[in-house]
This record gives sequence, C-alpha cells and structure tokens, in this order.
Amino acid sequence: MNKAVDDVRASEARQLRRDGYEPILKHTRWCFLKRPENLTDTQHDKLTDVLRYKPAQCTRLPAQRVARRLLAVRQRPLGQLFLDKWCTRALRSRLEPMKKIARTLRSHHDLILNWFIAKREISSGAVEGMNTNAKLAIRKARGFRTYEALETALYHQLGHLPEPAFLTHRFC
Repeated sequence: MNKAVDDVRASEARQLRRDGYEPILKHTRWCFLKRPENLTDTQHDKLTDVLRYKPAQCTRLPAQRVARRLLAVRQRPLGQLFLDKWCTRALRSRLEPMKKIARTLRSHHDLILNWFIAKREISSGAVEGMNTNAKLAIRKARGFRTYEALETALYHQLGHLPEPAFLTHRFC
C-alpha cells in the first residue's frame, strides 16, 4: 500500500516538473508515508504546504491510514461499509496504483472482514512463529536428499518430537 502512495506522489512530482511548476512535492515522501503523530515539525510544515495545492494523492486517503481507520471500527457492518466505500472511491479515481489496491482489497474482502468475527482475539503471532521455525528447520535440513527426510525434520522441529536413536542425522 505504501508503494502505491509513493508511486502516485512520484508520478505527480514528475508531471509538475514537466509542466514547469515549482517542485513542491520534492522531499515529501515520508510526509505521506509516516503516521501523522510521528512527523517531525519540518515534515508537518512541508505536508501542510503541500496540502494547500491539493495534489491528486491527497484526494485519496493514504492506504496506511485506511488500514488504521478500518481497524479502529468495532463492528463488522461498519467495517464492511467503510471498506466498500473506500474501494468504490479508489476505483473511481484516475490513480492506477490506488485502483490496484482497491481491487486487491475487494478480492480479499471476506478474509479482511473475518477479523471482526474473531473479535480481535486471534493473533497471527503464533502462525508467524511457526513459519519462522519451519524455515529454520528447512535451512538446517539442507543436506537431506529426500522430501521424506525434510518432512520428518519439520515434524520433529515443529512438534518437538523425540528423535529416533537409529538415525545418522540430527534434526536440531
């Protein structure tokens, strides 16, 4: 999402340069990508100056702020309404990177809204930890020649199973 916001900013800066305007969007990348509360005084002043010109990227809510606002909503119907309205606005814009984000969000619409069903009780931390451990086991099992040996190494790493005493390789 941040890449799309930055692509729009960069293309608009190039267009303004071609049209002969002053480079108002120069050095504004982080003004748009940072959270508002994390902006320095200089960045905040620069962003205020840029917003007076109303560049195209300012007409659409930057993607990271959309995600933050969506997660601040407490109920699924309101979240669905917010997501649908933002996607509709983004698809009507002439900004292709924003359209791409909206199409991606629409294709994962139900999965995004499942977050409201889980009532913020499920964290992806456990899944991320398991993925990290699996990647570690795969790296450690580099010398194995068969998929079955790799699979056994994964079972032992992820399930903390005891290793058979008769094997010549260690799985740790």
